[in-house]
Amino acid sequence: MRTLICGSMAYDTIMVFHDHFKNHILPDQIHILNVAFLVPDMRREFGGCAGNIAYTMRLLGGSPVIMATVGEDFPAYRERLNQLGLDQSHVRTVPNTYTAQAFITTDLADNQITAFHPGAMNHAHLNRIGEARDISLAIVAPDGRQGMLDHATQCREAGVPFIFDPGQGLPMFSGVELQQFVELADYVAVNDYEAQLLQERTGRTLDMLAREVKALIVTLGAKGSRIHADGTVHEIPTAKPKAVMDPTGCGDAYRAGLMTGMQKGLDWPTCGRLASLVGAIKIGHRGGQNHRFTWDEIGVRFKEEFGYSLE
Repeated sequence: MRTLICGSMAYDTIMVFHDHFKNHILPDQIHILNVAFLVPDMRREFGGCAGNIAYTMRLLGGSPVIMATVGEDFPAYRERLNQLGLDQSHVRTVPNTYTAQAFITTDLADNQITAFHPGAMNHAHLNRIGEARDISLAIVAPDGRQGMLDHATQCREAGVPFIFDPGQGLPMFSGVELQQFVELADYVAVNDYEAQLLQERTGRTLDMLAREVKALIVTLGAKGSRIHADGTVHEIPTAKPKAVMDPTGCGDAYRAGLMTGMQKGLDWPTCGRLASLVGAIKIGHRGGQNHRFTWDEIGVRFKEEFGYSLE
């Protein structure tokens, strides 16, 4: 079964400043801020929500189909997708643009200063859901504003069940627009901060929102996650990470695990635990696409963590 992943493809340039920002930013001079940070450590990662979700879903044996817009600097990423065997028939290159990219500088206290260039992502609306065939589940993840609006409507019109995953794009939308997303979606996935913002903007409680979809998933970081479905709130525990290296892409890994479980017809508690386990594995690796495992390895570790078998 093919899963359509609508969202961003991006390059992440991550730099480390070997000091604390606060030592170089004078509070009484903030109105004339002009600083430069020497960053001896730098790495470039393949990222973007769509890329990260598809990467992990492929590891889990799924068949993700990426729908995204990219720039003329995409060839290196495209070659990676080829090597991974990921379907990119709906990855559209937009002339005279750059692929979306984030430039992240982190200090020794894990404070971050990020500059994000959306680039080709702003043209996500050029892709249409109807162009993708044999799709049994989709996700509308962070992307260009108009693209997210269009893709949600097009999924409903095409009869494709989908997860609305606003992520960091949530502030782009008004309360009315967010309520429309919920009404169109079959499922909603947010983290705890986004859940609070979603409630404030729509004026509706989580219980009210949960009654409008088949499932409302709220991730809680180290506290696990909750899945509101069928009038029940399923408390999902965290899996124990073997190492804690980098949270970048953990939410995307969780969603890949969740959708894999859904495609396999697993119950919600098991879907959530599979998602939790995949997120715990990802956090032990830097970047959103450097973790590796096989489905058999997942099965062994799942039983060790939760005391029962996946299948």
